[in-house]
Amino acid sequence: MGRSRIETFIGFCIKSGKMSYGSGVIDTLKSGVYLLILNGDAAKNTQKLAVKYKNRFNCPLIVCKSEFELVVNKSGCMLAAVRDRQFAKLIIENIDNNYELYAGGNF
Repeated sequence: MGRSRIETFIGFCIKSGKMSYGSGVIDTLKSGVYLLILNGDAAKNTQKLAVKYKNRFNCPLIVCKSEFELVVNKSGCMLAAVRDRQFAKLIIENIDNNYELYAGGNF
């Protein structure tokens, strides 16, 4: 089975160096985050941090339901930030069944 369009755009974002990984790195960013991607298996504290960063950067948050580590190509990664406006827009426009746009409420 091939990659979905969203995974292809995430791959392009990674190759261009416009992806930051982990809450520690994202916490140091001052601006320039256009999309957050959360692992659906993340712990409650990580989920709370993701919502905090979503509010800080005023950007969308999507939740990956499965195989997040394979998608972002980082073992143990629970949260990633897209730092390119165009890639963020393309990813949001191509959300499929494996992703869910977070609009508040429970994960």
